[in-house]
Amino acid sequence: MPRLSNSLRPAGRRQSQPTRTAILQAALREFAHESLAGARTDAIARAAGVNKAMLYYYFRDKEQLYGAVLDHVFAGLAARVDQAMERNLPPREKLLAYVAAHFDYIAAQPLYPRIVQREMMRAGRGGSPHMRRLVDRYFRPFYGRLIETLRQGMASGEFRSVDPMQFIYSVVAMIVFYFSSAPVIEVLTRSNPLTPERIRQRRAAILDLVSAALFCSPVSISASRKGKLIFNSKPRRKKMLSSGPVVAELRANPNLRSAKP
Repeated sequence: MPRLSNSLRPAGRRQSQPTRTAILQAALREFAHESLAGARTDAIARAAGVNKAMLYYYFRDKEQLYGAVLDHVFAGLAARVDQAMERNLPPREKLLAYVAAHFDYIAAQPLYPRIVQREMMRAGRGGSPHMRRLVDRYFRPFYGRLIETLRQGMASGEFRSVDPMQFIYSVVAMIVFYFSSAPVIEVLTRSNPLTPERIRQRRAAILDLVSAALFCSPVSISASRKGKLIFNSKPRRKKMLSSGPVVAELRANPNLRSAKP
């Protein structure tokens, strides 16, 4: 490990914090693109504008740096979500505020799902020294608060009865999948899925789907120019299908209407 002379050591916490942040941002990009095994510390140091000796002053090795990047990602998400969940709101508004906050955090840093997905795969092979810490520090409190909100909504009659954990899995997947699959979506649609307009469309679609899937009386949702959610509690009128291939199939096969899985 490279050793630092006194002249290379940071002068103090205030001056050193920007350097540490620059290293974490550079490492995030390198790990997201190249994985832990493929990432090069010299490339990280160069992108951060420091020499390798300074990098090793802050982080003793690449594994510790990688763990710090994961903490950086999840600590930021926890802070953003906490702001939404701590507000004194009815369950339905609190849940949608969480969904919007989680989505906006990922949208601002679309590389985050890529590095998290790599770590999930690594943990699945039993090779992650970070997963238990991440679960205990971030996942467990985060899931606990969501479960409590869902239970409150079901108890008050605002939410239909669902399995809280299964619903949370589905919501998180809806948020993260779009960004982790952006390269595939771009090829599939022949357009950039990460333009501001496409991201706004995706955000609105997720909020609408969560509302339709969970709320006993779905609300229409719009957003102000500043992104603040605006709720209209008037139930939407359901439209009955009277034509189309699905209706034709049901008419031709009456047994499908009452078929059970």
